[in-house]
Amino acid sequence: MRRALGLVVALAVALVGCGGGGSDDGSANPLPEITLALDFTPNAVHAPIYAAVREGLDRGAGVRLRIRAPGSSPDSLKDVLSGATDMGILDIHDLGLAAIKGKNIVAVGALVQRPLAAIVTVGDVRRPRELEGRRVGVSGLPSDPAVLDAVMREDGGDIREVEQVTIGFTAVQSLVSGKVAAVPVFWNAEGVALRERGVAVREFRVDDYGAPRYPEVVIVCRRETLERRGEDVRAVVEALAAGIESVRADPGAAVADVVKAGGASEALVRAQLDAVTPIYGTALRRDVLEAWADWDVEFGILERRPDLGRAFALESP
Repeated sequence: MRRALGLVVALAVALVGCGGGGSDDGSANPLPEITLALDFTPNAVHAPIYAAVREGLDRGAGVRLRIRAPGSSPDSLKDVLSGATDMGILDIHDLGLAAIKGKNIVAVGALVQRPLAAIVTVGDVRRPRELEGRRVGVSGLPSDPAVLDAVMREDGGDIREVEQVTIGFTAVQSLVSGKVAAVPVFWNAEGVALRERGVAVREFRVDDYGAPRYPEVVIVCRRETLERRGEDVRAVVEALAAGIESVRADPGAAVADVVKAGGASEALVRAQLDAVTPIYGTALRRDVLEAWADWDVEFGILERRPDLGRAFALESP
């Protein structure tokens, strides 16, 4: 086992036998626990996490992973910073914003290796620059105008010619109803949902229009957690990498996991899983992150580049 218990605990366990607190293999030493907060309602991006727990891949790596599903207002960053959880799942742009504010947060891995942001359109809009003179729905998050600007600019369009309408998080409804001609959304989530509803959409992914292929969804913890429990943190990333392979080998079980955890329909989860499975990956590469930081500053998501050496664990923790 990875850790030895103290003599008193060992004696106590010997007296009471295997009951209460032993590890899965029946030995006296309990596995260390790591609680992981999700960033959103369980969906296909999270499938490797659930697979890791279902298959015992976390225990095989030397930890017991506990998944904390979000409430009505997901805030995995707050959960991690407050110490409510040991680790969390976070959008890379939110990590960047926290880092330049001096928050004690560090990414130790990723779940996907490409951006998920896209401009999705309906009707006669065939290319991004044709959004000039149209209404585009934005949620109010700073990343929405940035994505719209980047995609349009790469196609020779001008975001200043677009009427931006704040629609909150009603992108699918606003697009289907014709309230807007386009929305910045995640192509793996709302984009798939629209297609599953039979809506004829065009999709302009941000990395097809000049953005680097950065890891959109990252795994984070507090820096002191990394320094104090680096072995456990590494074990979680290892377990999630194994979870990715499990999802690829048995997508049906992964779909069942996510349906049970998140409540979405099996057809929708299966379609979303098909969309994201090719881009799963835990790697963090400095060259990719350098390009991401430059892009985020250029399009106004971040006011300045974060210190990549502090915001990301670019070597094994």
